Amino acid sequence: MFAAWPGVETASAGLAPDAEEPCSAELVEWADIIFVMERAHRAKLQRRFRPQLKRARVICLDIPDDYAFMQPELVALLQRKVTPHL
Repeated sequence: MFAAWPGVETASAGLAPDAEEPCSAELVEWADIIFVMERAHRAKLQRRFRPQLKRARVICLDIPDDYAFMQPELVALLQRKVTPHL
């Protein structure tokens, strides 16, 4: 969603076992900022990748993870909450 943002490189990954693109240690080490939807996601990320999270800032958006992919309401929330950090 933010891939066309000027000066920003993006990647998406999931923490669920069935994620289409699973989060990896390499991806966490690559990131400067990691956005998570819920506090539970932040906790899971920190449990799994604590050693790799030395440099990345993790920002919890406090958005319930119960929206469909690219649902218009989700897109609007993401734009409002992520944009100030870019």
